[in-house]
Amino acid sequence: MKETFDVSPHRLRYYVYILYSLADKGLYIGYTTELTNRLKLHLSGKVTATRLRKPLKLIHYEYFVNKKDAKAREKFLKSGYGRKQFKQFLKNTFIEI
Repeated sequence: MKETFDVSPHRLRYYVYILYSLADKGLYIGYTTELTNRLKLHLSGKVTATRLRKPLKLIHYEYFVNKKDAKAREKFLKSGYGRKQFKQFLKNTFIEI
């Protein structure tokens, strides 16, 4: 069986990402199709939810090929159990920052 990879530049990519606020030690969990552009908006203060929480650090992101999967993952990570799970998963990251 031949293995294939879908790296088409025309296919939408979906990202779920976690930012850490160095100012208030809090987290921001978001979803986007343009990760680089979205991060630029956060860092330039153009996102209301994080504008007063700078400086920010990207500590984790996940890539999805399906929008529903990405939105479901974002929702899960924002839940109590989801936050607990990723804090455990990223425990060494939290030690370093």
